[in-house]
Amino acid sequence: MNLSRRRLIQLAGGAAAAVPLAGCSEIGDRLGDNLGNSHGSTGSRMKSELKIPEQFQVPLPRPQVLKPSNSDGGTDFYELTQRSAKVEIVPGHKTEIWGYNGTFPGPTIESRAGRRTVVRHRNELPVPVVVHLHGGKTPPEHDGYPIDYILPNGGWEPGKSMGGHDMAPGNTSQGTKDYIYPLDQSAATLWYHDHRMDFTGPQVYRGLAGFHIVRDDEEDALPLPKGEREVPLFICDRAFSEDGSFRYPSVDHNLKDPGVTGSFMSGVLGDIILVNGAPWPIMDVTNTRYRFRVLNGSNARRYGLSLDPKPSDGSSFVQVGSDAGLLGAPIGHDKIEIAPAERYDLVIDFSKFKVGTKVTLRNELDSGKLGAIMQFHVARSASDDSTVPGRLADFEQLDRSMSVQTRQFMFGQGNSGGRQVWTINGKPFDPNRMDAQPRLGSVELWKLVTDVHHPVHLHLAHFQVVSRQGRAPLARDAGWKDTVDVLPGQVVEVLAKFTGYKGKFVFHCHNLEHEDMVMMGNLEVV
Repeated sequence: MNLSRRRLIQLAGGAAAAVPLAGCSEIGDRLGDNLGNSHGSTGSRMKSELKIPEQFQVPLPRPQVLKPSNSDGGTDFYELTQRSAKVEIVPGHKTEIWGYNGTFPGPTIESRAGRRTVVRHRNELPVPVVVHLHGGKTPPEHDGYPIDYILPNGGWEPGKSMGGHDMAPGNTSQGTKDYIYPLDQSAATLWYHDHRMDFTGPQVYRGLAGFHIVRDDEEDALPLPKGEREVPLFICDRAFSEDGSFRYPSVDHNLKDPGVTGSFMSGVLGDIILVNGAPWPIMDVTNTRYRFRVLNGSNARRYGLSLDPKPSDGSSFVQVGSDAGLLGAPIGHDKIEIAPAERYDLVIDFSKFKVGTKVTLRNELDSGKLGAIMQFHVARSASDDSTVPGRLADFEQLDRSMSVQTRQFMFGQGNSGGRQVWTINGKPFDPNRMDAQPRLGSVELWKLVTDVHHPVHLHLAHFQVVSRQGRAPLARDAGWKDTVDVLPGQVVEVLAKFTGYKGKFVFHCHNLEHEDMVMMGNLEVV
């Protein structure tokens, strides 16, 4: 599995030398993976022990929108309790989740750009937690640095760390913490999730994730679908034990000692697709436009979204936004791939289907039951005054000439303390080592090089993809992003803009098992 130094140098040398590696399934075989038909994802499949539920039987739920506990002239205050609860996910079974306010996904928070949001988190779980507002421009002390724990009230004795480094708690709170979000940024579909060092994978898998939507006047003025026709879709995969509990390959079920068993270090792939916490749900729609805020909340699985049947004319999806906000102009897609942590704002026009049609949202990166995600039933006619305008938002296009620094990061396997781990530039994460020190307000060109699939996420900085393999980026790379899907053996260049705050942040692979096995680096804005 280890790439030779010569091979990495070839990959980093530019498109001419960047010959793709062997297919993902071959890499999986070297790791001992059983990838099955999941040829679009890096990971091993965890099989459920209970009967796989029938598809398109459960109505699509919508996460509750959380109301502020208090508001003043410039701030909205929210409260969330992280606790266990038993809920019905697979019909006829109860699953213990770890959820924000005991729900999965957690409640949706809706904020206004430029208006301060304060979220008080209370930890009633038996382990430390960390909260990261993914896509947020957030001061470092509130960003969810992986060792800035909210400790359990009952105390905590840390176990060994995955990287072999001192993981002593950083900016730590006992029981509760107020996360302060200035939200000096444009309207966007953000999400919040656990970010505990070495344990992000199992803790998100158990339910610690939810939407945080930022709105602004520019977006409000657009004639896009609103209200009931604006729908968040949190897509993820899970496996279940016979008793209905989540099935995850932790070395230590109590999550004191880190790691996963066997080949699952390459990523955990479930065999049941959930949308908003329901297996393969169905949603009744009118023959009108709908806006879907799509989030891939999976630990490791990628999806290739398409519609079956396709519309009578035009594109299946009209993309209006990406990770960090609106596009400058809409883009049509018939298929769009989405990696873990990526978000797309997609409009589907159901007027192009006859009333009574059932339209399946498919996953073209898999087959069988995993080749479907959910279904829409065009149940009735209705009036529609929404449109997708040709211009969406003022959009600053970055240019290579703006870059003041070029950096190169190689994402691959390495060794730490005699064990195989995932590394960046051959090094496992060390909280005391600075891997990049960009200047506040600067633009830098980052060259990202991979062995297998690695969705690369930068905290604080938003960026634009400028090339893949020395060629133009893909249509789905458009807009301001915080996560980029780097395919096996690729070199992807991004221009990152480091605005917001000085201080220490992280960047990492958002395959959560890779992240937990220390594929993470520090960036310090100076």
